[in-house]
Amino acid sequence: MPELTSRRGLLFGTAAVGAGVLLAGCTSNESDDDTAANDQPAASDTPGKEVTIGFAGPQADHGWLNAINDNAKNRAGKYSDVTLEITEGSNDTAAQIGQIETLINKKVDVLVILPADGKALTQVGLKAMRAGIPVVNLDRIFNSPQAYRCWIGGDNYGMGLNAGNYIGEKLKDKQGAKVIELAGLDNLELTQQRTQGFDAALKNYPNIKKVARQAAEFTVESGQAKMSQLLQAQSDFDALWNHDDDQGVGALRAIEQAGRDDFLMVGGAGALSAMQAIEADDGVLKATVLYPPTMAASAIDLARALGQSKGIGGLSEFEIPASLTLYSAVVDKENVAQYMSTGFK
Repeated sequence: MPELTSRRGLLFGTAAVGAGVLLAGCTSNESDDDTAANDQPAASDTPGKEVTIGFAGPQADHGWLNAINDNAKNRAGKYSDVTLEITEGSNDTAAQIGQIETLINKKVDVLVILPADGKALTQVGLKAMRAGIPVVNLDRIFNSPQAYRCWIGGDNYGMGLNAGNYIGEKLKDKQGAKVIELAGLDNLELTQQRTQGFDAALKNYPNIKKVARQAAEFTVESGQAKMSQLLQAQSDFDALWNHDDDQGVGALRAIEQAGRDDFLMVGGAGALSAMQAIEADDGVLKATVLYPPTMAASAIDLARALGQSKGIGGLSEFEIPASLTLYSAVVDKENVAQYMSTGFK
């Protein structure tokens, strides 16, 4: 999810946005004393203009979504100049639209929105932007770029790609290797993208064949039920790619109940329980591919910078970027200690 890029090395993450970079411009290759400098202030920990950020997301009925909320709250709490107005969260589209409209009516300075359904909430994003409230669209993207000022989110295709490459490298010397896939909700585009990335990676390893795929529902119960079915149907395989660590808890239960330990498993998202199992190295789970919930903390950083009309430390641009895609790092026994503190419950 494997380059050795660390999530801590990304421009945005759990660390505070740093100091700005000066932009030098000149018209020739010669040094010029009149070189123009970009003196646009960059976001930093130094208190600035007071900013009220409205945060609206879906119901936190999943470990990753709960971590999204926690990251947003904790990040906002580190800034003395930020007031966070956070909604209760709902998976009901109409309810979430109502919550966002309430924030618009309160005239918050910036909105951070993780929509339950990006397509369905596009219009309320447009409404906020037209009201002069910049929107940071978090992860699930709106249908129109006019509905947000900046998008930040994970790389679902890259998640599958890196999972496939990790498994491919582990099995590259085994002829006739077989892999299976425990996907998430098939009606979600993110699930389709994760599968597409995984399949693309496997094309680099002609000795490996995907022999089965089963879609679960991102829950412990569905993971256990669907994994049991896969184990009954597939008596012999070498690796499992599971899209989500929450449903992976159930999958591991099914694997333990079946007494199977003849394959390696790669999970997804970066749950603390998965990282602990990887560190213990006493079962089939050998790696997980990150989908970092720290993106919510980064979204707060971006919203604060927008509200204060500042740039971003580490970039020379006057404005924050229109989009930021986070990297999906592979966490295995070699680097799990580095990422353990980011694992979510």
